[in-house]
Amino acid sequence: MQLSVGCEIGYEVFDGGATLIFNIEAMGGGRQHIIGEKLTITPFQDSDEKTAEETGNRYLRLTAAPGLLQIRYEAQIELDALHSQPGTINEVPVAKLPLETLPFLNPSRYCPSDQLARFANRQFGGIAPGFGRVTEICNWINAEVDYLFGTSDTTTTAADTFSMRAGVCRDFAHLGITFCRALGIPARFVSCYAWQLVPQDFHAVFEAYLGDRWYLFDATRMAALDGMVRIGCGRDAADTAFATIYGAVNPLPIRVWSDALDGDIRQEWTTDAVSVSRN
Repeated sequence: MQLSVGCEIGYEVFDGGATLIFNIEAMGGGRQHIIGEKLTITPFQDSDEKTAEETGNRYLRLTAAPGLLQIRYEAQIELDALHSQPGTINEVPVAKLPLETLPFLNPSRYCPSDQLARFANRQFGGIAPGFGRVTEICNWINAEVDYLFGTSDTTTTAADTFSMRAGVCRDFAHLGITFCRALGIPARFVSCYAWQLVPQDFHAVFEAYLGDRWYLFDATRMAALDGMVRIGCGRDAADTAFATIYGAVNPLPIRVWSDALDGDIRQEWTTDAVSVSRN
């Protein structure tokens, strides 16, 4: 299946200039293949790029002079999403987890799993371990937390979302990650381009490590799992911000798109286990 994805991001940069670090380029490798891509910086600015070995996140850094700055990224992506039967996917005991997954068991800035451990174990501890238990976590979040714009900001943690029972996609993902970690399931934050998301924007979901790989989960149920193009992953949103800015700027409206180029993508919510990560 093929998707055309991209974004346009603009800023008015004030006197003194600004240094900006972007994480907007699609990951490559594994089940996500980049057929072609183009990055346009207007006006042209010297920049440097780096791909993090441990995550595959791609970072673009530039220093902009005062004035208008526009970044446009566009790519054509081939996805080979792996579909598995949920009933065959088990949790992995901590003693047998791959060492690289262990950091995703720990509390992090936006995912204080230690604070919500008592609730997580009371609510989900009696459910049979496996893919179905993570699905039940998503079911609870979807039923108990309202999707409302303007109810959270960059300081909102999963504990805040649990208390307010409202948030947006990043908050839903943070809460899912927090509950999983409290139960001994490695979980990580994923930013992505999402086909069928309305309105189009950068989307946030999470992955849980089950069986022998990372599986995608979206407690918002707003987009098809096998239409997710991964941009970045990390402990939480602090590791995957689409833009980190040092300096004074005024952000301009953002445009994000994700369009199907073939008819192979499922157009309804799937109950399959879906993985599009590198392993």
